Amino acid sequence: MSQFTFRPMNENTARAVLKWQYEPPYDFYNNSELEELSSLQHLLNPRNAFYSLEETDSLVAFCSFGPDGQVTGGDYQDQALDIGMGVRPDLTGCGNGNRFATAVLEFADSLFAPAAFRVTIAAFNQRAIRVWQKLGFEQQQSFKRNDGVSFIVLMRTHFGPPG
Repeated sequence: MSQFTFRPMNENTARAVLKWQYEPPYDFYNNSELEELSSLQHLLNPRNAFYSLEETDSLVAFCSFGPDGQVTGGDYQDQALDIGMGVRPDLTGCGNGNRFATAVLEFADSLFAPAAFRVTIAAFNQRAIRVWQKLGFEQQQSFKRNDGVSFIVLMRTHFGPPG
């Protein structure tokens, strides 16, 4: 059972997430002030299924379930639950990815019980790709978004221990 508490995203946690600033090359994930208002509305829209992950009452990550996890240019014809995830900048690169991703998978399985899970990750983000591959996800495709940024799509077709 997860040591994390999952809560639907609220305005306080959404504003905190939008202020997170990552070091290069992960600054790709930073929000600009110009995007903040539309991003806030996006994070709070229940259709986008954003949740905060808290550990001992501290916001450590967030996740989303559904179309928000898809990137324009990818092929999403296969039935799967798309997962998006972000980790607080000071907790990245510290070996937390597996704990966070496992908790997100357990939570997603309890909410949706999908036949398959899918993540779309910027190709340069090798740390995130390794985390999901260690959890049994396999690359299904790669593509370039219209701005030239490369992404890969990984899927896992069952829940339980990898393999």
